[in-house]
Amino acid sequence: MNDSPDTRREVPVIIPRPEHNVSRAQISKNALKVLYRLKDAGYAAFIVGGGVRDLLLGREPKDFDVATDAHPDEVRRLFRNCRLIGRRFRLAHVHFGRDIIEVATFRAAPEDERGTDHATTDEGRILRDNVYGDIDEDVWRRDFTANALYYNIADFSIWDYVGGVEDVRHGTMRLIGDPEARYREDPVRMLRAVRFAAKLGFRIEPATEKPLFELGELLAVMPSARLFDECQKLFLSGHAVQSYELLRHYGLFRHLFPSADAAMDTLEGENFRALVLRALESTDRRVAENKPVTPTFLFAVFLWGAVSQMAEELRQAGEAPMQAMLEAADTVLRGQQQHVSIPRRFGVPMKDIMAMQLRFRKQHGKRALRTIEHPSFRAAYDFLLLRVEAGDEPADTADFWTNLQRTDGGHQHSPVQPARGQRRKRRRPPRRKKPAG
Repeated sequence: MNDSPDTRREVPVIIPRPEHNVSRAQISKNALKVLYRLKDAGYAAFIVGGGVRDLLLGREPKDFDVATDAHPDEVRRLFRNCRLIGRRFRLAHVHFGRDIIEVATFRAAPEDERGTDHATTDEGRILRDNVYGDIDEDVWRRDFTANALYYNIADFSIWDYVGGVEDVRHGTMRLIGDPEARYREDPVRMLRAVRFAAKLGFRIEPATEKPLFELGELLAVMPSARLFDECQKLFLSGHAVQSYELLRHYGLFRHLFPSADAAMDTLEGENFRALVLRALESTDRRVAENKPVTPTFLFAVFLWGAVSQMAEELRQAGEAPMQAMLEAADTVLRGQQQHVSIPRRFGVPMKDIMAMQLRFRKQHGKRALRTIEHPSFRAAYDFLLLRVEAGDEPADTADFWTNLQRTDGGHQHSPVQPARGQRRKRRRPPRRKKPAG
């Protein structure tokens, strides 16, 4: 049975190499370079967190994070290819081309008085945490037991202070320490609990799970840019459907995308819910097939329900359809930025995708050919197909654009009908030049 996370061990359970399945051969060469240089310089050097967890599960880690007793400036002196980043958590990034090995210094407990570089809000949220300590203190700054395992390059053992190996084997997400206090310390941990449970197929143990139903409002104080980064990990990593279902289950989705959550609960929300689910399934398939994914498409889906409802209200109030659509998209997107910010490089094409849903109904004359040449056509067309599947648009609209693309690239001999009242012009034969003289 797993010890309670509050029962702090003075020394870790050390699992020697013959008793676990983690091998150096599974660790990236660049991570090993960092580990051995730190070790040879006399510092402690461990792989920590998700890399150890994934190797224990037989998975291929996405990256390897290093923990050490070397301070950031000392790490920078060891590696010419090192850059120091972050104010909230000072980290060293060692660059090997595009591969970056993140090196973190062991941190002390927040009540430690060895330094003043630690700050929290009145509610307990960490603003800055650069008080350094040793590994015996650092483990209690980690979030989940499954992420608090250390692989020691000195003897290839695994150090476990909190029963993390047992929780990994049993598929359990468990917070270290008092769950409510830890969520208040960093509310994004609620999203991380959901993300790891969705990604790994773990269950969230009861004490860790209970505050998820109660503390969602704490997300409102988090920087919207940080929530955008976390949403990319939730929805663009191959487990979007499960992440979405857990977020809705715990009532967290409404704190990220309130307009989308409200649209789902209306009388017309059935088609919108189906659209969201199909988009998430499509995203997971693309990730599984190693195809590119972008937040532009998925966030357009999330906001479509609120945008289309507002556009219809504006149209009934006398606005032209396209103007109503653009105005609604601007309004909804502006409101969304207060929760999960969407950078302009994604927001602009997102509005194009929405506006083109109206242009798809214009199937006459040269306008249709101009539509098919629009830079956002392909994404908007895929969006249209999902809307048809969800019952949000008649199938013949998608059939027209599908056939248009099949007809010689949509440029020659296209089935585009001439606009009403417009005749096709007959070509005149070219004039022949009179011979000179």
